[in-house]
Amino acid sequence: MSIKLALLKSGESVISDAKELIADDKVCGYLFDKPHKVEYSQPLVLTEENEPPSGELQVTLSPWIVLTSDTNIPVPRDWIITIVEPLTIIKEMYEERIGMDND
Repeated sequence: MSIKLALLKSGESVISDAKELIADDKVCGYLFDKPHKVEYSQPLVLTEENEPPSGELQVTLSPWIVLTSDTNIPVPRDWIITIVEPLTIIKEMYEERIGMDND
């Protein structure tokens, strides 16, 4: 299993088990298994004028395409800006969300 975080042209961040789709020995896209959209916001906190912000984020995961029963969704390569390794805490959150065991 290779859990990755993808940034799409739409601006969405999607976490999933990502596999390369290969045609003619070239990557033509990716297959996202159980993709979830990652959204985050910084909580609004009132502080003293000279205090720096806390840096905490509120992160939520939700199924990427809600109106489908498909769990494997192909995504063309040209729709992906980049694919990166997610932070450990986000990866664990995703694994818990989809019901994976942490081995």
